[in-house]
Amino acid sequence: MKCKINRNAAKVLKNMLTTEEAEGKMVRVHISHMHGDHAHYGISFDTPTEHDEIVKTDKDVDILLDTREEFLDGIWIQYFFVENEGFVITNPSKGSGHH
Repeated sequence: MKCKINRNAAKVLKNMLTTEEAEGKMVRVHISHMHGDHAHYGISFDTPTEHDEIVKTDKDVDILLDTREEFLDGIWIQYFFVENEGFVITNPSKGSGHH
């Protein structure tokens, strides 16, 4: 599975991983709900399960992805500080989707 992450998202996720809530866990991107041919994504902290792949990014943040969910393969995690601050997760290979 593939996952890209921008510099801002990596910085925010690394800070989130230092919280008590994230202790001993990894970043998981999951599908919060589907609408026909596009997905909405969420971020949580979790531990790997038998169906997960740990995807290493070029920004030193490992992401847990469920290999059974085809809409997770190829996601792009971005974080923006302007307009509406927050994460935007898309999958260019699957059309649209966001968090």
